[in-house]
Amino acid sequence: MKLTLTFAFVLILLSADAQTTISGKVADPSGNPIQGANVYLDGTYDGSSSDENGVFSFSSSETGLQTLKVSFLSFETYSLQKEVTEMGALNIKLREDVNSLGSVVLNAGTFSAGDNSKASVLNPLDIVTTAGAAGDYIGAFQTLPGTSNVAEDGRLFVRGGDASEANVYIDGLRVFQPFNATANNIPTRGRFSPFLFKGTNFSTGGYSAEYGDALSSVLLLNTIDEPNLEKTDVSFISVGLGVGNTQKWKKNSLSINAFYINLKPYQEIISQRVDWIKPFESLSGEAVYRHKFNKGLLKIYGGLNYTDLQLIQEDIDVPEGVNFGLKNRNLYLNTSYKGALGNDWTIASGTSFANDDNDVNIINTDIENRENSFHFKIKLRKRFSNRFKLNFGIEQFINSFSEKGTASDFETFKTSYNNNSTAAFTETNIFFSKKLALQIGVRGVHNVLLNDTKISPRASLAYKTASKSQISLAYGDFYQAPQQEVLKYDTTLDPQRSSHYILNYLYQNNGRTFRAEGYYKSYDRLVKFNTETPEFNSLYDNNGKGYATGLDIFWRDNKSIKNLEYWASYSYLDTERDYRNYPNKATPNFAANHNLSLVTKYWIDNWKSLLSTTYNFASGRPYNDPNAGVFQNKKTRTFNSLDVSWAYLISQQKILYLSVSNILDFDNTFNYQYTNTPDSNGNFARRPIKPNADQFIIVGFFWTISDDKTDNQLDNL
Repeated sequence: MKLTLTFAFVLILLSADAQTTISGKVADPSGNPIQGANVYLDGTYDGSSSDENGVFSFSSSETGLQTLKVSFLSFETYSLQKEVTEMGALNIKLREDVNSLGSVVLNAGTFSAGDNSKASVLNPLDIVTTAGAAGDYIGAFQTLPGTSNVAEDGRLFVRGGDASEANVYIDGLRVFQPFNATANNIPTRGRFSPFLFKGTNFSTGGYSAEYGDALSSVLLLNTIDEPNLEKTDVSFISVGLGVGNTQKWKKNSLSINAFYINLKPYQEIISQRVDWIKPFESLSGEAVYRHKFNKGLLKIYGGLNYTDLQLIQEDIDVPEGVNFGLKNRNLYLNTSYKGALGNDWTIASGTSFANDDNDVNIINTDIENRENSFHFKIKLRKRFSNRFKLNFGIEQFINSFSEKGTASDFETFKTSYNNNSTAAFTETNIFFSKKLALQIGVRGVHNVLLNDTKISPRASLAYKTASKSQISLAYGDFYQAPQQEVLKYDTTLDPQRSSHYILNYLYQNNGRTFRAEGYYKSYDRLVKFNTETPEFNSLYDNNGKGYATGLDIFWRDNKSIKNLEYWASYSYLDTERDYRNYPNKATPNFAANHNLSLVTKYWIDNWKSLLSTTYNFASGRPYNDPNAGVFQNKKTRTFNSLDVSWAYLISQQKILYLSVSNILDFDNTFNYQYTNTPDSNGNFARRPIKPNADQFIIVGFFWTISDDKTDNQLDNL
C-alpha cells in the first residue's frame, strides 16, 4: 500500500512538470515572414517572439483548452483557441489592421478639418486665419473647391446648388438658421464663434445617410469636448468688441462669450453705396457647458442673437429707393450626449431647438414671421470588429411657421404651416483590407405636411492605389422639402430631388495634399412658379429639372518653404436648371464656370507676425438682359479680390490685427437690375449691382488672460 501511494505521488509530480512545446510561423497576408511578432498564451507568462524567418517556439506547462494570441504593429491581433497539445507547427497569417496609419479613407465628396482626421486637408487654425474670412467658418470654406464665390450673399453655394441646398449641423444636430439676418445684396456671415469648434467636415456632395433634407451639401461642426485651460479673451475691433471666459472644475467646464457689432462709426468714415438709416447692429451671446461622465460626455450649447438694421435700397423702378427695415431675434439651443454602452456599443443622442423672430418693414408694409424648429436624434453604433461597423438611428423634426403681413392698401394677410418629418437611417462601414473599404447606407423619411415618404440609398467605395494615394467613388439620392418662401403658400408639392455621382483621387505625403474630384449631379422635381417671386396667387408645380457637372482640384503644401503654408483651389462648373420662374433651362446667376482661390499664411519670426493673403477669382456670372430676347444670355465681368491680413504679437498674449479686403480695389459687378418697362425706344434701362463698399478694413486688438501666460487668440483671427 505504501509503495502504491509513493508511485502515484511520483506520477503526479511528473505530470505537473510536463511541458508542451508550442511552435509555428507568423506571416503577412502575402506569406512574407514577420519578425518580432509577440506570441503568448492568454492569461499566462508563457510566450516568445518570432525570429527573422517568422518562426516561434516556446514551452508551457498549461493543459487543456487555451487561447493563443499573436500581435504585431499594423496588424490585427490573432486569436486561436485550441487544446494546447494541438498547438504545434502552426501556420499563422496576420491580417492588416484597417485602422492603422496608411489605411484607405472613405472621403469622396468630403473635406475634413480636424487634427484626428486621416484625410484632413485643413485644420481649425487654417480655417480661422484665412484672410478675408474675418474669423467666419463660412468665409474660409468658400476658398475650397466646389464652392461658388457669391460675395453679395455670403452663404455657401455648392456645385451648382443655391444657398438653400446646404445645411449646417453642430455636434450632429441641425442648425436651422445658421446665418445672421440681412437684406438683399448685403452679405451675411455665420452666427457662431469659431473658437468653439475643434473640427469640421464639409461635404460638397455624396454625404452620409445620417443626414438629409439637403440637395447639395452639409457642413458638420464639432464643438470642443474639453477646453485646455481657464482663460479670458478680450477683443476690440473697429466695428465692435467682444469678451469670452472659460472655467473648469472637476468634471465640468463652462465657456461664455459675447460680441457687439455696430457698423455706424465705420460707415461714417468709409464711403458706402448704401444709404443707411440705421446701420447694421448686432448683439450675440453664447455659452457651452460640458460634463464628463465615466463613460460619456454631455454638452449643452446656447446662443442668442439680436440684429437691427434699416436702409434705403436702390431700385431702378423706384426713384426714391425702397425703405427696408429688419429686426431679428434668434435663439438656438443644442444638447448632445455621447457615451459607451459596453460590448463595443456606443450611443450619440441629442436635441436642438431654434426660435427665429423677424419684424420686417418694406415701404408701407409690415411683415412679422415666427419660426420654431426642433430636432431630436438618437444614434447607436456597434463595432463588431475593425473591419465591420454599423450605425443606425432615428430622428424627428418639428417645424412651425407663421407670418402676418399688414399694409394700408390691402387687408391683413396671414399664413402658417407645420412641417414635421420622421427619419430613420442605417449605414455600415466594411473594410475588406487596408486598401479597400465600402460604406453603404439608406435613409427613409416621411414628411407629414407633404404626405410623402422617400427612400434614399447612399454608397461610397475607396481603394488605395499606392502607399500615399487612393481613389474613391460615391453615389447617393438626396431629397429636400420646398423652402419656406413656397410652403407658406402651397403645401401640396413633392420634395425636390438630386442624385450625386462622384469620382475622387487623393494624394497625401509629408505635408502635401493633392485632391481631384469629378462629379455629376442631376436635379428633378424642382419647384417652379409663374411669378417673379413666390406669391399667394402664384401657380406652383414640381416640373423643374437640371444638372451640374464639374471638376474640383485642391493642392496644399506646408513643407516646401519654411514658415509658409498655402493651398490652391480650382473649380470648373457646368450647370443649367429650369426652376423658379425660368422660361427654360439656363445657368443661374450665382454659378460661374471657373472659380480659383489661393490662400497663403507666412510666419515672420523677426516681426513676430503672421501674414495671410487670399486671392479669389471667378469668371463672369450669367445674367438676363431683356433687350437681347434670350434668357440669361449675358455675363458679368470677372470677379477678382486680393485680401490681406496681418497679426502682430505685441507680447505672447496680446495681438494687434489688421485686415483689408480687396486691397487692390478691383471693380466688381455681381449682376444687373433692369427696369420693368422699356423706354420710348423699346429699351430696358439697367443698373449694376455692386458691393456696398469696394473694400472692408478691420483693425483690432486681442488680449488673452490665462495662468500659463502663453495662450493667445491667434487661432481665432
